[in-house]
Amino acid sequence: MLAKGSENWILGSFILTAFMGFFLPLFVVGIVLTLFLCLFFRDPERLAESHSETDVLSPADGRVLRVQDNKLSIFMNIHNVHVNRSPVDGEVTDIRYHKGGKLPAFHKDSERNERNTIVLSTERGDVTVTQISGAIVRRIVCYIKQNEAVKKGQRIGMIRFGSRVDVTLPRDYSFIVARGQKVKAGKTVIATVPS
Repeated sequence: MLAKGSENWILGSFILTAFMGFFLPLFVVGIVLTLFLCLFFRDPERLAESHSETDVLSPADGRVLRVQDNKLSIFMNIHNVHVNRSPVDGEVTDIRYHKGGKLPAFHKDSERNERNTIVLSTERGDVTVTQISGAIVRRIVCYIKQNEAVKKGQRIGMIRFGSRVDVTLPRDYSFIVARGQKVKAGKTVIATVPS
């Protein structure tokens, strides 16, 4: 399955490749580019597994960049699935888009980059998911709207070509993942409420 809104990218690459067919080296480059785009825009089905109501799932595929206080950052490399998912059940109370810089997403100051902040209201307080674009292409696509109810693991958006996702939780949650750990959107439990 391909990510929502990716069809034009792949179609454009396919058409460009077809026009380059008369010159073999460019044709090969076009084939590689088309295959890369198909791989990058993949959006595998992920069935919701049974988790505790207090478990928080990873909003992104990637590697944990940092865990600090009640905030966790996940860096999505070029080979990761870039479709983001809701970490909790909740209601979308706010979506704020901000223009910004072009720093690499793993850079400490990348919080100044283009970003989309989604606030989810839950029974335990607000959960904030911030999609931060990287240095290349910089395009954040949001799949949800304000006042919409979302389910844990539901697709909420995508960041194109290198990026980071931050999740900020209410104080009563504890993160159970560490820096450097690989996580999967809608699969890996990243935090829970201690019993």
